[in-house]
Amino acid sequence: MDNLRKDVAGLLSLYEASHLAMNSEDGLEEAKSFSIKHLMSLAGKLDTNLVEQVKQSLHTPLYWRMPRLAARKFIDLYVVDDERCLILSKLAKLDYNLVQCVYQKEMKELTMWWRDSGFKENLSFSRDRLMENFLWVMGGIFEPQFSKCRKDLTKMVCILTAIDDMYDIYGSLDELEHFTDAVNRWSTEAMEDLPEYMKLCYLAMFHFGNEGVNDVLKDHGLDVLPYIKHEWTNLCGSYLLEARWFYSGHTPTLDEYLRNACTSIGGPIAIFHAYVLLGFPITEDSLKSFKLGSKTIYWSSLITRLCDDLGTSKVFALNFQSSQTV
Repeated sequence: MDNLRKDVAGLLSLYEASHLAMNSEDGLEEAKSFSIKHLMSLAGKLDTNLVEQVKQSLHTPLYWRMPRLAARKFIDLYVVDDERCLILSKLAKLDYNLVQCVYQKEMKELTMWWRDSGFKENLSFSRDRLMENFLWVMGGIFEPQFSKCRKDLTKMVCILTAIDDMYDIYGSLDELEHFTDAVNRWSTEAMEDLPEYMKLCYLAMFHFGNEGVNDVLKDHGLDVLPYIKHEWTNLCGSYLLEARWFYSGHTPTLDEYLRNACTSIGGPIAIFHAYVLLGFPITEDSLKSFKLGSKTIYWSSLITRLCDDLGTSKVFALNFQSSQTV
């Protein structure tokens, strides 16, 4: 690696690659330390654009960034006099602005949906995170052709957030038991005895789920109702278990917590909905794999849960009742 000591482009590439290391790949850990050391030593000798690129990479490597947000920064970094780069820069700006218009149209439609849902006015305990939820979804599914999937996933996360807050900070244990039972039954009759605020959450979930069922049936000829019911039942069951722990004063072991938390973080239900909403071919075998469980879904959900706990531990310690790893 000695020949890279003064090669900024090479050091940046090495640094970015080092973040893809697997367990026991000590060589890439050494490469990370080496590249950080020499990039920092060269920072004062570089031109403005390179200094900015090095700062951005050291602060947040590409592997951790949302592609569309990273693209915006690179547009500014690659403004040079070379004619070929100028053409590429114009194309990048045009692409960015066109896709941004798509996002703005989606956000307008989602804002109207959020207003009509009545969540903000009637669920004072719930977080108003429409914009954050859209940004989160857009970070993973940013291509303009997936507009419907992006909007539907944002709606799902908003509904999920309201139900999560209901279990965490508002509903009594008896009310939450009845709500979970109603989800298991999946019918409008099941919600008749629920409090009004729970009926609002239940109907939003119920109508969203059934709309997804109709879309998949129309586009793919498959009935995914059993799978959608399974995902919402599992999610609400995991929320209920956390509520039972709280009301009984039970502190779960780390293993107990993680087994449940990989569902309560919303990873499995989000991945399932992304799969059926993206518009790609759907098979019965792939649908069954969601019920059987998948290591890929488990590990990605575990990473999401641990990152979420790390980022919100102080807030939850002050305001929420649910358990956390941190």
